[in-house]
Amino acid sequence: MVGGGIGGLAAAVALHRRGWRVEVLERAPEFTEVGAGISLWPNALHALEALGLAGAVRELGAVEPAGGLRDRRGRWLSRTESAELTRRFGRPLVVLARADLLRVLAGALPAGSLRPGSEVRAVREDGHGGVVVRHGSGESRADAVVGADGLRSVVRRALWPGADGPRYAGYTAWRMVTGPVGPDLAAEGAVYWGRGETFGHTVMPGGRVYCFATASLPEGTDFGPSEHAELLRRFGAWPEPVPSLLAAVPADAVLRHDLYDLPPLPSFVRGRVALLGDAAHAMTPNLGQGACQALEDAVTLADCLDRTADVAAALRRYDLLRRPRAQAIARRSARLGAVGQLSWPPAALLRDTAARLMPARAALRAMAPVLRRPAGGSGGRR
Repeated sequence: MVGGGIGGLAAAVALHRRGWRVEVLERAPEFTEVGAGISLWPNALHALEALGLAGAVRELGAVEPAGGLRDRRGRWLSRTESAELTRRFGRPLVVLARADLLRVLAGALPAGSLRPGSEVRAVREDGHGGVVVRHGSGESRADAVVGADGLRSVVRRALWPGADGPRYAGYTAWRMVTGPVGPDLAAEGAVYWGRGETFGHTVMPGGRVYCFATASLPEGTDFGPSEHAELLRRFGAWPEPVPSLLAAVPADAVLRHDLYDLPPLPSFVRGRVALLGDAAHAMTPNLGQGACQALEDAVTLADCLDRTADVAAALRRYDLLRRPRAQAIARRSARLGAVGQLSWPPAALLRDTAARLMPARAALRAMAPVLRRPAGGSGGRR
């Protein structure tokens, strides 16, 4: 496994549970993430159940009681209760710290399988039915290699040298977690659509709130040392609870990243090498599906490898099952992002009016292809 993020660790757990000997190579000095939350939708919880980890994750998370879309003035455009989400898709929306999810995944693996501080430098097939990975600690040989090393994947560049690189989505994103706040501020979640800007918040355990925001800006825009000050300037006069939530965010706890996706590949697989998660299908965060799709990838990959001893055939089946779905969701997320970032007032008004007129049932029905339990990845035979 190249990459020790959510997708790489999940794939390692899924394969370890089926009797595979796994090795996870991670260039960072430890397996962790800091500073942000993560939303796990019903499809992700189904995948975690296949890993035997859904209970542990839910204990560390909070179920969002309700949420939806608001306009720039704070008026509801659409709203959904968690109970209805659960009724339709079998599971609720759970929010927790990304670092907590990584701890659960890493804790399900033998300590000896985790190799932090191992930056991968080259990947090649050895000509004898195996794959060689060269990294900072030497070389590793494997029957199969999974590239789960993110947007700027070394594995993708090595095996797909002609593939186009990341493309800027046209907007940047801030992520942050508040300190503990009162129950009125952490009551439910919402995403506010502005003009070229959005702001969202969702409940987390311990009375905290995960907040995120976007703004249409040139790539690489620099606001100097205080991202928090820029957030206050842009969103400090938005409807409550936005200003109060920003006031509850520590000034040094704001992360910002320009957003990118990846052009679609004709295949996620080359011989005995497969791509997974962002390395395969990096997408904008507008549907909250980046990590969810990586978890689906992991479970489906292990299920395919469990069904046949022919590794190459198993990976081809993985590609057949995962690529159409993941790429369709990536396209849908990009479209939603473009809609959310509309800045021309007449277009934004038309967008908000259409969202307000759409019945809640129709909105949930439209999300069914994303949130349903996917084909494949239901578990292994061993």
